[in-house]
Amino acid sequence: MDRRTFLKSLSLSALVPWYVASCAEDEGLEKYVWEGPLGPETVFSHSVASGDPLSNAAIIWTRVSLESHAPVEVFFEVARDEAFKDRVSAGYVGTSAYEDHTVKIDVTGLAPGKTYYYRFACLGRYSPVGRTRTAAASGLKPVTFGVVSCSNYRRGYFHAYRALAEHDDLDCVLHLGDYIYENGGPGEIPTRDSDPPWECLTLEDYRRRYAQHRADEDLQLLHARHPMIAVWDDHETANDASRDGAPSHSASDGSWVIRKAAATRAYLEWMPIRETVAGRIFRGFSFGDVLDLHMLDTRLWARTKQVISADLARSDEPDLLGPDQEAWLFERFAQSTALWNVLGQQVMMAQLKLQGGLEADGGGSFINFDQWDGYQQSRKRLYDAASANDSKLVVLTGDIHSSWANELTLDPNNPETFDPTTGRGAVGVEFVTPAVTSPGFDTLPPSILERLLVENPQVRWVNATERGFMVVNFDSESIRTEFFHVEDIQATTGVVYSAAVFLTQRDDLVIRRQ
Repeated sequence: MDRRTFLKSLSLSALVPWYVASCAEDEGLEKYVWEGPLGPETVFSHSVASGDPLSNAAIIWTRVSLESHAPVEVFFEVARDEAFKDRVSAGYVGTSAYEDHTVKIDVTGLAPGKTYYYRFACLGRYSPVGRTRTAAASGLKPVTFGVVSCSNYRRGYFHAYRALAEHDDLDCVLHLGDYIYENGGPGEIPTRDSDPPWECLTLEDYRRRYAQHRADEDLQLLHARHPMIAVWDDHETANDASRDGAPSHSASDGSWVIRKAAATRAYLEWMPIRETVAGRIFRGFSFGDVLDLHMLDTRLWARTKQVISADLARSDEPDLLGPDQEAWLFERFAQSTALWNVLGQQVMMAQLKLQGGLEADGGGSFINFDQWDGYQQSRKRLYDAASANDSKLVVLTGDIHSSWANELTLDPNNPETFDPTTGRGAVGVEFVTPAVTSPGFDTLPPSILERLLVENPQVRWVNATERGFMVVNFDSESIRTEFFHVEDIQATTGVVYSAAVFLTQRDDLVIRRQ
């Protein structure tokens, strides 16, 4: 039984077929030849994408948009130049309705820290040209990430994606989840209704929703210009999803196991992600000697129902990461020699309290148990591991549709262990990116925000209403984090502006506004 036949015999959660292509001298590479009738101009309606860059490899992606369900052959080529005169990899691969006519190729043998161009051809038509970049293998060259999350198609236009695409200095874009939203219904602006118009439940539903998002020109531009490293959050499956279910998923919706498998399969088909074990998206990357990046899954891999109780420190608290993911992360902390250890993950790690309190007395009154506040033993173990290895921890977070700059400490209301003036007692810092379009806390009274800042001294800054993205630059001495906000996501064009800039030095982990 060949690999494709074997994979078809597995469940929906099986790995999606993908290909590995190595580099060679251009003289030995195949050239594209097509002698049949010309295909429609819409063959590459969903453009191209790249992702998961290593120092010697990157994933390239496309989809062939055809009315036929028949298998089709697709040509790809990768070059050092945009004119494709200096090619390093090329060949033919097949795709079919089984993988929704998507194509993923892991191009290996690339040089570290270099820019490459790629494109596809099918039925005599060429795709748009994409640009990708490998990670550095060593050295202290600064690393810059764009950071996004929460792009609800119905809520507005993706101006943030276009603005981020126009940043030419990015090494990679991190998407921290809610790339799609599974819910249905009419949009808040014309032409932005959901497809399908109902809540996604089946594989076909999720595929249609990704196809709708990937037809957006702003998102296409982002994917074509920068490689992406992505993880899912809840809305790629269902609101507040966990390993065993979701509050919004009822018996009338069918089997949760089947729905989750359908959602994760569509994600793997449509995202430029390197696959390992079926259902596992936590994985690691290195960018020279500057940083190690650890992408987590705080949703579907191991999350069980959170604790909603005054006794948040009890020993039988449900786990957020799971023993295997936690062991993997802590081992990476222990082995890392990078200057920074960066977590890309979904839900806010810093405490968020309506009323502060000492950890020994229960910690106070917490607001959202879907965050790490509902999994305090998981957070404590992570902080302990980061501290034990002097990991210089930087957490990049999505999910909450607002902008936050937080210092990370186990007991923020205890002046004996944390000094909000100097940052003494902080084990790391956290920057939470605003949503691309999903709504913030627009109706929250200013007095509530003022109270939150008083009760949460570890929170250095918050903007609860604006949409946008972050650009985070790491060098050997400091982190520079810039928040960009968009004035109007419901207008066809939106003004993007710099909202705040923060600098964090490696030797003190204090967030200072510039």
